[in-house]
Amino acid sequence: MDDSQFDLAALEEIDPSLEGGFKVQFDREIPIETRLQDANTGPQEIGTLESIRVKILVQGDHQNFTNLKIELTSENDLFFNYISVVDDESYRRIKIEQKLTIEYTQFLQMLIKLFNSCHKEPNHFFSVFFMQQDGQAKLDFIENLEYKFLEMLNLEFITAPEEIVRQNVSFRYNLMKAKLVFVQNRLNDIAALIKLKNPSLLMQINKASAGVSTMQSSQNASKYLGASRKSNTSKFG
Repeated sequence: MDDSQFDLAALEEIDPSLEGGFKVQFDREIPIETRLQDANTGPQEIGTLESIRVKILVQGDHQNFTNLKIELTSENDLFFNYISVVDDESYRRIKIEQKLTIEYTQFLQMLIKLFNSCHKEPNHFFSVFFMQQDGQAKLDFIENLEYKFLEMLNLEFITAPEEIVRQNVSFRYNLMKAKLVFVQNRLNDIAALIKLKNPSLLMQINKASAGVSTMQSSQNASKYLGASRKSNTSKFG
């Protein structure tokens, strides 16, 4: 294991999400429809479908945990950070209000199944995340029965405290930077090996890469010029 791999592993171990003895049980990007909700006018009729990273963590053994935490974050907005913590007592309230038939120890597997269903069968299962300006939010899991929409579960969330958000953003930034260093080092190792075994092949690869970069730059410039012309036309035409 090289230094970059070691740094990557060490960084993952200091994930602020693990503070308090939490262990990750589920970590996946899920398509979730997000809607802003106004206290007076209600939620938006049409939301935005976003790829939200969902992490489910528990304190204790995964079959006999004392606390369950769900974290929702986004790579498009590093400051998007919502948390829901469900303990045995709060689950009893959820169970009664939403007429669930499972026990608290089975709740983890139920959540994993619901999120996986939203990922694998988005036309049949989907989730909607309603966000209020005061930081409160609600996640609804919905099943499409063709003739009606059936709400299977809803969970209350709240925006993470500012300090937690700062720690999370710092952690994700450093992790991304470490991954970039790891990939760059790996790329350099591969280039050195190709240069040793077949120098002419490396020259061909570099020439092809330069051509792709030039083409992409030209395309971006064309898009910019096209947008500028449209803008000028709309202003003065």
